[in-house]
Amino acid sequence: MRIIDAKVGEKVITGINFQDGFYRKLKTLVLPITVQHFMLALVSATDAIMLGAVSQTALSAVSLAGQIQFVLNLFISGISAGSGIMAAQYWGKGDAASIESVIPIALRTNLIFSGIFTVVAAFVPEMLMRIFTNDAALITSGAEYLRAVSFSYLLCGISQIYLILLKNTGHASVSSQISSTAVVLNIILNAILIFGLLGFPALGIVGAAYATVIARFAELLWSYIETKRPGRVRVIWEKMFETADRTLAKDFWHYTTPVLGAALVWGIAYVSYSVIMGHMGSDAVAANSITTIAKNMLSCLIRGVSGGAGVLIGNLLGAGDLRKAKEYGGRLTRMAIAVGVATGGLLMLISPLIVKYAPLSETAAHYLQYMLLFCGLNIMAQSVNTTVLDGIFCAGGDSKFDMKGNLGAMWCFSVPLGFLAAFGLKLPVMVVYCIVNLDEIVKIPAVYLHYKKYIWVRNITRES
Repeated sequence: MRIIDAKVGEKVITGINFQDGFYRKLKTLVLPITVQHFMLALVSATDAIMLGAVSQTALSAVSLAGQIQFVLNLFISGISAGSGIMAAQYWGKGDAASIESVIPIALRTNLIFSGIFTVVAAFVPEMLMRIFTNDAALITSGAEYLRAVSFSYLLCGISQIYLILLKNTGHASVSSQISSTAVVLNIILNAILIFGLLGFPALGIVGAAYATVIARFAELLWSYIETKRPGRVRVIWEKMFETADRTLAKDFWHYTTPVLGAALVWGIAYVSYSVIMGHMGSDAVAANSITTIAKNMLSCLIRGVSGGAGVLIGNLLGAGDLRKAKEYGGRLTRMAIAVGVATGGLLMLISPLIVKYAPLSETAAHYLQYMLLFCGLNIMAQSVNTTVLDGIFCAGGDSKFDMKGNLGAMWCFSVPLGFLAAFGLKLPVMVVYCIVNLDEIVKIPAVYLHYKKYIWVRNITRES
């Protein structure tokens, strides 16, 4: 067994001194993760700007085609989050050998999922596009994009395991640097390949796809090199073909399955929202696309707090400091409320500027104006739910509640009411949009009541 240098008794774990103040500890995690999510959102924003300059059809088609990547990310993020739960706690305990036994299980699973999506997107992209729209122009353009971007799915499945490993073993800043650099490369290549700069041919929507593939390859290569550095926890590929330690494998699936289930329940419902909006016309699709991009850009700090909470609470629980983990959980929840109010309020404040400069038709701009205002309210609730459910609860292996909450708020409320409003009652676009975006608000009371039970305050590691 290889033990990482960690003075658990003094709460000092690889540069994270648990004797320091709460905010000092948190910023080493929150800032890199926030930057990472901001840069990822920036790709979508620049895609929208550049493709919007090509045509509204190109913008809408890539937005719908992006739902395929979104669904794949549900599997990838679910598996990665499960390995992150184990890695964070065993890192807090100082046990690298157990982490290196768990990671190959996650890598093997991600390769299966991403490989399937790559093959389907490459060979039958039209079939995938028909799930989201019946518009012939959007189907044709989206299928062209999917065929070109398909190989990036396989690259993504591998690189995310490397990035989650770095993030949960004391190298969140390195993970952020890799992801952010890949985003910058993606943006630069987007401009070159979409518009034909520097002597390259103008490839339009296909250029955006090629840019994504190249950026994903660069991200994977750098991640691989980083884990080979001395003292780093490694991804041991040979263990993919060996039988994993039964106890660790059982623990991995015990804590990963609910996370994956929660991600799929939430994500498929979210895709259902896109299906609903996608069948309400290209103006509704375009406005919803811009709203989603704006929301993702401003939700970066929320994701940063959530990600930082998961690592920080996981390290504390793995180190056996349950009292401090409980205390920090309360402070993180209050922080999430403040961040949500600030972020949602900011989106409402700048909504006129977004409407003014968005490359949309008059009808789509009208939709966008009201979508942004309601989205601001949604973000306030999302901040609390994301930090508590994805960060604090998961850190302690308490992820089943997230799946139950999504089933209740989305599948028993927003999804059926959304389909009824859109296709049964044929209500206006804005009414439908509000209905399908009420799920975060509906969840808040149940999340609060479950939090107060403190089921998540537990150490899930085992003695090696």
